[in-house]
Amino acid sequence: MAEKRIHYGATFVVLATAALAFSLLQSLIIPAIPQLEHTLHTGTSGANWLLTGYLLSSAIATPILGRMGDIVGKDKMIVVVLITLSVGVVISGLATTLPIMLIGRVVQGAGGAVFPLAFGIIRDEFPSRKVAGAIGVMSAILGIGVGAGIVLAGPIIEHLSYHWLFWIPLVLSLGATVATFAFIPASPVRAPGRINWLGASLMSAWLVVGLLGVSYGPTWGWKDPTVLAFFGAAIVLMALWVWSEVRSDSPLVDITMMRIPAVWTTNLAAILFGFGLYAMFVTVPQFAQTPTRVGYGFGASVTKSGIYLVPFAIAMLVIAPLTGGLARLFGSKIVLVVGSLFSASSYAVLVVAHSQPWNVYVAAGLLGVGMAFGYASMSNLIVEAVQPDQTGVATGMNTNIRNIGSALGSGIATSLVVSKLLPDGFPVEHGYELAFIVCGASLIVAALVALRIPKRQGPSAVAAESHPGLTAEGEVFVGAIAYTREETP
Repeated sequence: MAEKRIHYGATFVVLATAALAFSLLQSLIIPAIPQLEHTLHTGTSGANWLLTGYLLSSAIATPILGRMGDIVGKDKMIVVVLITLSVGVVISGLATTLPIMLIGRVVQGAGGAVFPLAFGIIRDEFPSRKVAGAIGVMSAILGIGVGAGIVLAGPIIEHLSYHWLFWIPLVLSLGATVATFAFIPASPVRAPGRINWLGASLMSAWLVVGLLGVSYGPTWGWKDPTVLAFFGAAIVLMALWVWSEVRSDSPLVDITMMRIPAVWTTNLAAILFGFGLYAMFVTVPQFAQTPTRVGYGFGASVTKSGIYLVPFAIAMLVIAPLTGGLARLFGSKIVLVVGSLFSASSYAVLVVAHSQPWNVYVAAGLLGVGMAFGYASMSNLIVEAVQPDQTGVATGMNTNIRNIGSALGSGIATSLVVSKLLPDGFPVEHGYELAFIVCGASLIVAALVALRIPKRQGPSAVAAESHPGLTAEGEVFVGAIAYTREETP
């Protein structure tokens, strides 16, 4: 007897709760870093490791666990990921010293695999006509959670304590864990093979040393010998990783898949898109908190500076459900181009005018619209380009590449802001303007790259034309096979 499967709408609620827990944990810590320096008796570099360690762990875990989900079953692996995430949250929530909290943050990074696993489950379980929209909303939840975390961090710190930065996401994580175990059905599509652990180790190594270079570049200087050594080592390790994957009969990441035109162009757009986006979460709160006596800024508190990003979260929430329909009408490629241009326009607003609060509100709203379009379309372009048993690792790598771009963008933006300081220690206004210009330019280049993405039919559309009597579940699988026969116009 066939396994009874719950309605796809209920599946989506469970997956969205898991995704929101991870995305909140990613950003709630950012406004709290100055307070944690004093509470945990550490310096700025030590406290910043609470974010860096989380990003490094996520970068390593996401593609590996995504691949394991393709092999052993996405339903089983997402439960393991959520349990790991919850354990990490408990460790950090109970911590009173930096080393213990950092251990918890590193464990939490495994939660990054929630997104590629969720994309795979959506592809397996949803009717083909609903896949693009569901992936769009799921992708947008990452941005919504990041924006909400920055907004909520101030009130939580002021009225509760830093421990609640972890207890609140823990409720979501535990709820999602129980619901996933109880309701998410077994994966119908799995990939044969094993994990290439040499490839996994080499990939982890180049990601770690590369992100270390990005993390320390702003404080040590981009020409510092150690920073340059990090980047040089990352290039060498990446070459060794590619060599290992090409020679393996069961690669962690199929390099042939990564060379698919629709995949590599989307990934190139992703790193440029990520470069331009995350920097706003770093620069805008700092800009808003600058005292007005300096000649710019609004003298806002931690709580008030987060409120300036509320239009971002609202725009993400409103626009995300529309992305699936727009992708069906115009194609995910056009949606990505438009998203990149909307995001670029947000920085254009800040370059031209940033003396009034409404300037920041408008810019944040434009960024929310652009991010909703961009995140949704990139995930859909990857899903459309690869076979179902590659969904986890392909979307995991795309997420990683975008995160690398975000880390690089926020690091360079920070360097530009602090490149010249006033006598009282505050950055000069021009540093912010230069950071806004560079981030906006990156997003314009992302739009140009997106125009080069081959225009192809997605798997579901091909399946619908080639197999008109096929069920919705079968459309997704057969469509991916039919897709390989499509010619690029």
